[in-house]
Amino acid sequence: MTLPTGSAATAPAGDCNAAALRRDHAFERLALFGLAVPALVLVIVTMAIPTAWLFWLSFVGDDGSVSLVNYQRMIEQPSYMRTFVATFQIAGLTTAICVLVGYPLAYFLSQLPERVANLCMIAVLLPFWTSLLVRTYAWLVLLQRTGLINTWGIKAGLWSEPLPLVHNQTGTLIGMVHVLLPFLVLPLYGAMRAIDRDLLRAASSLGATPSQAFAKVFLPLSVPGLTAGGMIVFILCLGFYVTPAVLGGGKVTMVSNRIADNIEVFFNWGAASALGVVLLVVTFALLWLAGRLARGVDLFGGGHG
Repeated sequence: MTLPTGSAATAPAGDCNAAALRRDHAFERLALFGLAVPALVLVIVTMAIPTAWLFWLSFVGDDGSVSLVNYQRMIEQPSYMRTFVATFQIAGLTTAICVLVGYPLAYFLSQLPERVANLCMIAVLLPFWTSLLVRTYAWLVLLQRTGLINTWGIKAGLWSEPLPLVHNQTGTLIGMVHVLLPFLVLPLYGAMRAIDRDLLRAASSLGATPSQAFAKVFLPLSVPGLTAGGMIVFILCLGFYVTPAVLGGGKVTMVSNRIADNIEVFFNWGAASALGVVLLVVTFALLWLAGRLARGVDLFGGGHG
């Protein structure tokens, strides 16, 4: 059987078109990679190289030799364990308080008309316009024994002695919640704004009360924003330095403060690097665990039949 006259010409033309499409695709990927090169170089110079240097210094002993003495010291000395426990305890408490305060605030803002909500969001963003150090010292003025809060409270007869509101864990939590609350509200507000209100109306039409519609429809749909905001707050808490140093008054020692002491007081870069490496590894482990838990929630909580 003989092929039609045009078949022999059609096959090479199709092959040429496929080859041209592959060349265009390869050129497009190369162009996208070229656009990403400056960002990749910036990440390598500012993050990858310093992190690799940090890992290397953590294995350098006091005599300059390669050893595990810095990690051995962290295991043998209980003070390091107390520092990590205090760090994660403060990070967890700060995140929990931000969730308790930030969720109702974000929900209230999401129910407002868009124009009014945008105006109210300015109040949430106002702390970003002021230096972190200025905000921390402002809390020190308010919370100290002779500060405004204790002075007004004693004059009003609410208490007779100055309350210990600063240079302890209480003052540290107050300052950190004030600084980190916007980082929870912003992603949570975005997630709540994206929820279709028709879903709540449908739940109401099916007989659900407002509280049932909130618990079964609105709350599950806002969990991704709540998870993202909570993880941002928790991770930022782990590396906080200024607020615990000022409002903690030396009585609250987090990992960042311990790293600074090892460098500034003891001039021990190896011990400081080992602390940073352990904190980095634990942070990545928590992020991985949070990702697995989030996928588990999506898998078992989706309600697929």
